[in-house]
Amino acid sequence: METVQFGSLKAQSYTMKESLRALKTNIQFCGDDVKTILITSAIPNEGKSTVAMDLARSLTESGKRVLLVDTDMRKSVFVGRLRAQSSSGKEIFGLSHFLSGQKRLEDVLYGTEIPRLFMIFAGPSVPNPTEILEKKYFEELLTFGKEHFNYILLDCAPLGAAIDAAVVAKHCDGAILVVAQGMASGRMIAGVKKQLEASGVKLLGAVLNKVKMKKNSYEGGYYGGYYGSYYGSYYGKGESSES
Repeated sequence: METVQFGSLKAQSYTMKESLRALKTNIQFCGDDVKTILITSAIPNEGKSTVAMDLARSLTESGKRVLLVDTDMRKSVFVGRLRAQSSSGKEIFGLSHFLSGQKRLEDVLYGTEIPRLFMIFAGPSVPNPTEILEKKYFEELLTFGKEHFNYILLDCAPLGAAIDAAVVAKHCDGAILVVAQGMASGRMIAGVKKQLEASGVKLLGAVLNKVKMKKNSYEGGYYGGYYGSYYGSYYGKGESSES
């Protein structure tokens, strides 16, 4: 198994770490049977991929072995945003290679410079992501993950834009919905929530992201219609490339 190095990895501020700790604690109190967790949003650019990575990092700091899988084969951002490079300098293979039968699981599983964090990147975009996510290979991946990791985090395409997350959801123990302040409408968020529940997955809660916070104030936690972690404004409105 190769290792990837990240050329760009954001430092986590104190407020950010506290928000992540609250989110992590909420997940742990959902029960020890919640191990495979889907992370999605209603629309693009709400920051779900960033939340997935930061949550994965936070869980590893608690001594957990975490597998982060990028299932967004429509608009993957991890390799580019993290400026990821394999230790051998070779091409980074991903989920689309594995699900299409071109590569074995061990060919697409990468260790990272973060202790106990392992990743499967999305790979090249494909014309039929929903179809290949329903192949037997995806179930094989999750079976492997449950045997070797404490948590599997699945970063999925926005459910308001594609149904991929609903396909993935039926294999998961729970789902987290990332909601950026002032972006998706309440009606759209409610529709996504309904779609997730219809897939049979338990909605664990929501993360309120990209929140404008008052200067010199501290927002430790936010609890709305379902639990959430107040993810603060540490990314701001300029992160238009987030998915």
